[in-house]
Amino acid sequence: MTTAPDLRLQELKREALADCRDAFSEYQDIVSYNTDKVICAFRECRLSEYHFHGSSGYGYNDAGREKLEEIFAHVFQAPAALVRPHFVSGTHTLATVLLALLRPQDELVAVVGAPYDTMQSVIGTRGDAPGNLLSIGVKYREIPAPGGHYDLQAIADGITQDTTVALIQRSRGYSARASLLPEDMRDIIRTIKEKNPRTICFVDNCYGEFTRQQEPYELGADIVAGSLIKNPGGGLAPTGGYVVGREDLVERTAHQLTAPGLGAEMGSYASGYRWFFQGLFMAPHVVGQALMGADFAAALFSRMGYEVSPQPGEPRSDLVQSVVLRSEDHMQRFCEGIQSYSPVDGFARPIPGDLPGYSDPVIMAAGTFSQGSTIEISADGPMRDPYVVYLQGGLVFEHNVLAAMEAARRLLAE
Repeated sequence: MTTAPDLRLQELKREALADCRDAFSEYQDIVSYNTDKVICAFRECRLSEYHFHGSSGYGYNDAGREKLEEIFAHVFQAPAALVRPHFVSGTHTLATVLLALLRPQDELVAVVGAPYDTMQSVIGTRGDAPGNLLSIGVKYREIPAPGGHYDLQAIADGITQDTTVALIQRSRGYSARASLLPEDMRDIIRTIKEKNPRTICFVDNCYGEFTRQQEPYELGADIVAGSLIKNPGGGLAPTGGYVVGREDLVERTAHQLTAPGLGAEMGSYASGYRWFFQGLFMAPHVVGQALMGADFAAALFSRMGYEVSPQPGEPRSDLVQSVVLRSEDHMQRFCEGIQSYSPVDGFARPIPGDLPGYSDPVIMAAGTFSQGSTIEISADGPMRDPYVVYLQGGLVFEHNVLAAMEAARRLLAE
């Protein structure tokens, strides 16, 4: 016999899907545009099966590595790219850029509020990790984003002739701030450049790739970085990160990643590059699936009475969907529901624990094929009031729906 809660849940599903109809149509247009962009890059850069093979040792003249970087530069409309499996995470990629561009007494300004918890460790505003930016003499300031919105006037006032790098975080991270749409990034970069043309505009593009038709370098950014186990890896890249942008800045980053004097000319990967190429090919479609899943979750949990951001149908510029659960118990239930519908470790129960770079215990539901891959469906967040869970990713829309429905069922089963 079908129970009343089950009937209510199925009705919520029907209503949520109806709420999403217009947004789904918009996402399909974005997917088509970005798929064409990627295919054109593959064709014009003359990708061949030969480029799938790996190399060993120093990796001199690694044709696959060089072709992958050529294609990334083409896709992101930038002069140069550094795409390497040797980046261990998005944070590592971002940190490598900052350490390459900043010297003692240089100034870094985060222009849309505090960055991710892990980036705060890199900067030195959280913890005392060896080699953080503050410890080597870099100056740091933050321009608040009051009420979750950036302030162009405050940004104009906060950028000075001494500002070396402006850090622009596209995604919300673990915060209430809305992600930055392309028009937001263009306005912020223009404001910074009008105040100080020499300031390097550095965009943290994690979770944002292929969610819209334009990428940050096209909007005026100088250098852009992200993770390959998020959007641009398409769920297939097993590791790595990328940097695209001005040639001189990408070159400095390459010397920071390897060693001064070695730069981008070295770096082997014996496993080969097929997963990276194929992941990039799949990325626009996979991102579209994740966007649909996020909008469905927003509609579903909004109808259940939870505060969500973005709202259903609201323009999105990243994959992150936040749901304010208001209690530790609800956060635990939600993450257990997502984990139980994971293809890997679906039998496991997520438990809050300490993670490097975070000051609060973090609960994480992530039964992913690649460890920590947030283009695959996951849900996580720090266990602190108001107990906000951040749902992200999803390779297949139907999987997103099933997982969200299970999380909702557990919330209703009190």
